[in-house]
Amino acid sequence: MTECECNPSFSRARMSELLFETYGVPSIAFGIDDAFSYKYNQKLGNCGEDGLAISCEHGTCHVVPFLKGQPVLEACCRTNVGGFHITDFLRQLLSLKYPYHSASITWEKAEELKKEHCSIALDYMSELQIFKNNKEEAEEKTWHWQLPWVPPPKEEPPSEEELARKAALKEKAGQRLRDMAAAKRSQKIVELEKQLSYLEELMEQLDGAEEHEATSILGRSGYLSQQEIKSAILKGTQSLRKAKGESNGNEDKADASGVDKYPLVSVPDETLTPEQLKEKKKQILLKTTTEGRMRAKQRRAEEEALREKQEEERRSENPELYLEELRARYSELTDKVEQRKRQKLNGGQTNGNYSSSGGVGRGERLNAAQKERMRLLTSAAFDRGKGEDTFGMRDEDWLVYKKMSKDNDDEDDGNDDEESELARITSKIQEMDPTFVTKTEAVQPTPEPPKARTLTAEDYRISIGLERFRCPEILFQPGMIGIDQAGIDEMVSISLRRLMENESVKERLCQSILVTGGCSLLPGIIPRLESGIRQFRPYLAPLKLVRAADPLLDAWRGAAAFGASSKFGRQTFSLADYREHGENLFHRYNIVYSL
Repeated sequence: MTECECNPSFSRARMSELLFETYGVPSIAFGIDDAFSYKYNQKLGNCGEDGLAISCEHGTCHVVPFLKGQPVLEACCRTNVGGFHITDFLRQLLSLKYPYHSASITWEKAEELKKEHCSIALDYMSELQIFKNNKEEAEEKTWHWQLPWVPPPKEEPPSEEELARKAALKEKAGQRLRDMAAAKRSQKIVELEKQLSYLEELMEQLDGAEEHEATSILGRSGYLSQQEIKSAILKGTQSLRKAKGESNGNEDKADASGVDKYPLVSVPDETLTPEQLKEKKKQILLKTTTEGRMRAKQRRAEEEALREKQEEERRSENPELYLEELRARYSELTDKVEQRKRQKLNGGQTNGNYSSSGGVGRGERLNAAQKERMRLLTSAAFDRGKGEDTFGMRDEDWLVYKKMSKDNDDEDDGNDDEESELARITSKIQEMDPTFVTKTEAVQPTPEPPKARTLTAEDYRISIGLERFRCPEILFQPGMIGIDQAGIDEMVSISLRRLMENESVKERLCQSILVTGGCSLLPGIIPRLESGIRQFRPYLAPLKLVRAADPLLDAWRGAAAFGASSKFGRQTFSLADYREHGENLFHRYNIVYSL
């Protein structure tokens, strides 16, 4: 059995135990593979009796001096770096460089790449500068490994028939949505008309009924008074106009009917009692507010008519531009309405906190308005007159009502105006573009996932550039992988210093240096070793390095020749010796034998 230098006796004992007890071998002998390789090449004339053997093996590297054909183990040197570490370092570098191909970069493939492409640089720092600065020369020294790749099938553009079929399906889907929207709108209009018809019939019954009959009719209908029914009729009429896309300009008539509610306005103050004077002040305030509203609505109606005229002129001049303006205005109003709905929802779900959108919802505003109303009423009822109820004696007292209802009235009016404008613009767009579908009626399409880039052969090509020189460099700089030991060129100097001989003997050894082992097959190792060893030798000292005839099998051939010689029997120990002495035999076993 061959073994490396400095092999622990424990390892030798375990191997002997396996061979004797499992395989039943009759006898065993151990020897150093460097010595077998050196003696075999000595017979071939590649080296002399005095020389050095540099062995770069799978897991370790050794330097063994030979004097008169025998190894001097006291002066040998060993580093725990070898071909295994080069392969593993190459695999790690390529896996980090191409993480998406880590499954393809196996240890066996890294071993194959090492044997085919790795080489040792004569000057490692110069190679680094080349790959850093000179791109052309670096490209020449870069090798490429192409992974298996199958080109994806080319996608042919769709034919005219396919495009026409897709367009027809799209048009059919759009028409189905429009039909659904129209049916929904028609159903809503029918329901509103039925409700208005029922309310009008109910009002007719109440008008012709006596007081006790009217009370019975109201109880069966669920309404409390005729005024509540009139309010429901007004709201239903507005909803019906909105569903049909009509303007609410006729609301002025409904508001004008309330003028007769203020009979005391035109009556002189001298003929009124104090209670009637208070009521007259209330009616004056309410009438002023109502008239202001009517004037504002009339002004808006005039502005609306003027705007309709201007829009009709723009439509006749440039229909396309007019349609684009309508679409932009539609998007703006839709966003406002949706944002207001979100604010209402957020406001109703919080307790005075800010909503998720960063603003204050309608719920918070209503709560604040209610608090303000309570403050005003409390102040009016108790602050004036030191607790006496004198509210209403002064004209400014009635401004409290206006202040309390101002915010809500303005907001509700603004909401109705925007929704009416949105319905008007929607109807105009549908007149010009029958295929138009509103956002509420449209089905939100599922967003398509981003398309991945088509992989090419370049994505499956692994480039091996600087890694070709960096990985074998660990034989000379083990610190690159965290091993604090000497490189193989420095090991020669250490081995010569341990050899207690004069300088002439060392010069004779340096003239016969044999490089063996699997890593000695890496291109460039002989010139690099010669350059490194000369740095530790005197100026112009003779130096000769030679590679073994067969670095992989010379150790086996040398061991086979030794096993066939007469000396082999004296270097073995048998099964009987193992049973008699046990493991202690291996601690006393001397592997320095005459080869």
